[in-house]
Amino acid sequence: MSANLDTGTAEPILLREDSNGVTRLTLNRPGQYNALSAAMLTELQKTLDTISEDDGIRVVILAAKGKAFCAGHDLKEMRSSDDRAFHQELFRQCSRMMLTINQLPQPVIAEVNGIATAAGCQLVANADLAVATQESRFAVSGINLGLFCSTPAVPLSRNLSRKRAMQMLLTGDFISAQQALEYGLINELVDADSLEKTTWAMAEKISSKSSFAIKLGKQMFYQQLPMDLSEAYAFAGERMACNMDSDDAREGIDAFIEKRKPNWKGQ
Repeated sequence: MSANLDTGTAEPILLREDSNGVTRLTLNRPGQYNALSAAMLTELQKTLDTISEDDGIRVVILAAKGKAFCAGHDLKEMRSSDDRAFHQELFRQCSRMMLTINQLPQPVIAEVNGIATAAGCQLVANADLAVATQESRFAVSGINLGLFCSTPAVPLSRNLSRKRAMQMLLTGDFISAQQALEYGLINELVDADSLEKTTWAMAEKISSKSSFAIKLGKQMFYQQLPMDLSEAYAFAGERMACNMDSDDAREGIDAFIEKRKPNWKGQ
């Protein structure tokens, strides 16, 4: 059976829709709460690698079918082997996919319906932006199974305060969508009926900007985070000078002065 098909069905495990520079990827294992099986990770990696080379794609939306956004790793698959090498490869595969999202030239927006737990919560924290419904809940619940969520802790600790992140990691408790908004895990909280519309509106707004500036800015944002203040300013200043020397910056400033809509060239 093809790796992109769910076991026992003819349904692709990852759906893709492209429209006006926005690509929507939908996790399609609703019966398994969209758990990140090795096959799902493979499909995500392959698709994201393709997207990274496509200049026509400006924004990526990561959504999910069913009542859950993502319940984390597939626990049955994880317990199918006691071989440490098997588990090391699985977590390497997941970490590579998460890093690919981080390094993707295009911004990634998580569109969260239902629960997002463990590696599913990691997926939300790892996305550049996130929109969720009032009913959504979030947890890094591995500790309840005797497994500290070490890899989810990486983006979680970079989005939440340390004490908020540690509380989630040590207790495994769910937080509400309102708490996720207050903690900084998500950007917007909406009714379920408005989720897709709100996410598309956000994606379309971003896609209307200069793709060159977005790509350069996303790279700069993540690269400066571990730097000390003086190093970060020096790096950011160099990036701004590079940006200023681009066709898009010149066009954008000229359009502002001339009170017209800019015609981005993507460079």
